[in-house]
Amino acid sequence: MNARILQSDYMHWAKNQRPVRYHLASSEVPHFALERLELTLADLDLTGASAYRYPPLRQAIAAKEGVPPEWVVAADGTSMANMLAMAALVAPGDEVLVEQPTYEPMLAVLGFLGARITRFERRAPAFELDPEEVARAVTPATKLIVITNLHNPSGAYADEKMLRSIAELGPRILVDEVYRDAAFEEAPRSAVRLSDRFVATNSLTKVYGLSGIRCGWILAEPALAERMWRLNELFGVAQVHAGERLGCIALAHLDEVGAGTAERLARNRALANAFFARRSDVECAPMVHGITAFPRLLPGDPETLDELLRARFDTSIVPGRWFEMPDHFRIGVGGPPEIVEEGLARLGKALDECA
Repeated sequence: MNARILQSDYMHWAKNQRPVRYHLASSEVPHFALERLELTLADLDLTGASAYRYPPLRQAIAAKEGVPPEWVVAADGTSMANMLAMAALVAPGDEVLVEQPTYEPMLAVLGFLGARITRFERRAPAFELDPEEVARAVTPATKLIVITNLHNPSGAYADEKMLRSIAELGPRILVDEVYRDAAFEEAPRSAVRLSDRFVATNSLTKVYGLSGIRCGWILAEPALAERMWRLNELFGVAQVHAGERLGCIALAHLDEVGAGTAERLARNRALANAFFARRSDVECAPMVHGITAFPRLLPGDPETLDELLRARFDTSIVPGRWFEMPDHFRIGVGGPPEIVEEGLARLGKALDECA
C-alpha cells in the first residue's frame, strides 16, 4: 500500500520563492488595506472569547451567496474549505474524478484522504469544461467529481448549462469557486443554487485581496453542512473570533473592497491578450474572464524561463509542472496595470533570450 501524501509540494514552493517586483506568478488582486474602512479595536470584539458557529458571519456569507444560513460552513480560507469538504465526502478507497489539469493542493488533499483518483481532461488551449468528457470518465464507483470554476490554472469559465449537465451524472460535485466573482460580465451564481448535488467552496482571498483574514466558506445542503461543521470542530474547534468580525465587516463593505477590480482586470487581460497575439513562441486562448492564464511555451522549458525571469528580470511565473503540464506556465494579471504591463514586457525579453 502506498503511503499517503502528507503535504502540498506546490504550496511549499510558492511560499518560499524570493519576492520579485513583477510578480506574474501571483494569482490574486492587490491586498486591500482594511484600515481604509476606519476600523477600531472595539469593532473586533477582542474579549478573548470565541463564538460558536458565529451566526452573523454565516448570515453575511449566506446573503452574499443567495442561500439560507443553514447551508454555510465557515473555514480558514478556500484551502481549508476544500479540505473539510473532501474529508466529509471521501473515505479511503473512494473513487474521485478530478479535472486535469488542476490545482495541486486538491490532489494532495485527496491523496491524504486515501482516495482513488481518476481523471477527465480539459483540453488546451481553451481548457473548457466538456460535460461529455466528464460523462465518459464517470463510473458506477465514482463518489465525487472535483472541478474549479473559474478553472485554475487557465481561468476558463463553465456556464450554468455545463454545470447542470454534470449535476445530472449522479455523483456529488465539489466546485472550488474562489475565482468565480472575477467573471464580472457573467455575474455567475454559486453552483449550489443549481442543484443540491453541488458543494461549493470560496473565500475573500483571490478576487478581494483579503487573504490575511482567511475568510472562507463551504456551501452545502444542511445535513452535509453539519458533517463539515463537526469536522471543523475536530480540526480547529472554532474560527478566530477577530477574524470572524473582520469577515463580517469586509462582507458589509464588499462593494468598496472590490471597487475598480473589474476595470483593472479587463485592462490587464487586454494587455495580456495583445502580448500573446504578438508572440509566435507562446500559445494561449484569449483571456475572457478571471485573473489567470495558462499558456503553452512552444519551444523551451518553462522551468528555465522562470529561473531566468527571477534571476535577471525581477519577474516570476508559475511553471506548468505544478499543474501537471510541464510545457505550460501560469501567469496572473491581478496586479496594478503598470506592474502587469512591465512584467509582460520583461517576459517577452526573457522569451527572446531563450529562443
